[in-house]
Amino acid sequence: MEAVNTIEIIGYFASVMVAISLMMKNIIWLRWLNFVGCTLFVVYGVFISAWPVAGMNAFVACINIYHLTKIYRAKANTSAAA
Repeated sequence: MEAVNTIEIIGYFASVMVAISLMMKNIIWLRWLNFVGCTLFVVYGVFISAWPVAGMNAFVACINIYHLTKIYRAKANTSAAA
């Protein structure tokens, strides 16, 4: 039986992170876990030369960062106003 290599483990872990993120009720946790999963998929995609996988997940990671930034800025503005 062939041993699972490091790249496959990264791919499996990325899949698990994205799946777990989709079960979150808290949007911040969802965005962070999805960001980690997408980032791992970018690494995985680059290592296996799957450029569509790497590119699409890099794009989704950027979307997660954009929304997290908006959330944290809104919280900071709410705290400053109080």
